[in-house]
Amino acid sequence: MISARTIASGFAYPEGPRWHEGRLWFADQHDETVHVLSPEGARIESFHVAGGPSGMGWLPGGDLLVVSMEGHRVLRRGASGLSLHCDLGHLHRHLTNEMAVDAAGRAYVGNIGFDFEAGEQVKPTVLAMVEPDGTPHVVAEDLVCPNGTAITPDGRTLIIAESLANRLTAFDIGADGRLAGRRVFAEVPGHVPDGICLDAEGCVWAASPFTNSVVRVREGGEITDTVAIDGAGAFACMLGGADGRDLYVCVANPSMRPETAKQRGGRIDVARVAVPAAPGARP
Repeated sequence: MISARTIASGFAYPEGPRWHEGRLWFADQHDETVHVLSPEGARIESFHVAGGPSGMGWLPGGDLLVVSMEGHRVLRRGASGLSLHCDLGHLHRHLTNEMAVDAAGRAYVGNIGFDFEAGEQVKPTVLAMVEPDGTPHVVAEDLVCPNGTAITPDGRTLIIAESLANRLTAFDIGADGRLAGRRVFAEVPGHVPDGICLDAEGCVWAASPFTNSVVRVREGGEITDTVAIDGAGAFACMLGGADGRDLYVCVANPSMRPETAKQRGGRIDVARVAVPAAPGARP
């Protein structure tokens, strides 16, 4: 069991961490804010995202793409601020969520697919791929809460957490960005995999919010390592740091938005792990 320490706190509901140019970026979803931290946890920058931010990624030219959850939109942040990149309201029924952006600038965007806050029955949903020019396509269907998403360094495989199916699912990525060859990467019974990242051995670190842990999963399902999180849920993770061996974890109380915004119990924890981040992997 690997232990973790807290480097920043006082957030509502941290999610969607990204390591970019030596800094940790993450979405405080219930506070409608993106924060940028130093490797040690000092706050460098913060900016507002209406509708609550979630997944993030960068276009080849350097602009940031960020999801607006309630707006069902992907926004683009450039020199002049935020603008609309793609409206997914016709594809996403409830809460646009995680996203991975490949080296060509194609964004793979998931969504919850049902109103879990209102107690609606679980419904399968779609995964959208947004072209660099903002054109959306449905590239996968019948996914059960498509959540944390990562792309392998060679750009040929997309791995996504189907949270409420307790599994990680893999697809082949075609030259045009379309997905094929759907298969189970790993079943993870007892875990509800949320945010994920890849390491240099091809294993997935998956946040497991209801076991207060982050687990390292090999293809096929073997869990090789576990990071214990003290007293709260782990909702997403990202490898970073100078040598790629710092596992940053988004930690929060698993409560609804009014409670988390009031409690401010969200935090960023970090654990040292043996295997570094996969070079060039796209979260």
